[in-house]
Amino acid sequence: MKPETYTQNNYTISSDSSRLDIAFIHGYLSRSYWAEEIPEEIVKKSIEHSLCFGVYKDDLQVGFARVISDYSTFAYLADVFIIEEERGKGLSKWLMECIMKHEQLQGLRNFCLLTRDAHTLYEKFGFKNLEKPQNFMAVKADNFYKKKN
Repeated sequence: MKPETYTQNNYTISSDSSRLDIAFIHGYLSRSYWAEEIPEEIVKKSIEHSLCFGVYKDDLQVGFARVISDYSTFAYLADVFIIEEERGKGLSKWLMECIMKHEQLQGLRNFCLLTRDAHTLYEKFGFKNLEKPQNFMAVKADNFYKKKN
């Protein structure tokens, strides 16, 4: 799969995983509410098995998202973030635009995500609450990466 790259002013969004700064991504995710204390080796493995999007200001990574998919019927959007210093510039909206138009993610029957606080962003791209949440099931271990005392 050929990486896609989008440029706007001095920002770039790229699906070229060789550009990703694993330490930067791990640093953010390990402090996030959804992956607190995640080990770096798990971040690396998740990146290896996903379609990833890096957001760069010049050559410095400032954001990230990844999609887990079979590229035919289903995709799951995960680990979306823009660092605090770069927020308010429309980067998350642009990142979502790039993800949604990516060649490999067209024609999917189901595209889902989980969010605690970004509903307004995702609604702009057609995401909505489940019509029948009682039909959705999951196995989920909360606080999975937190060290047990």
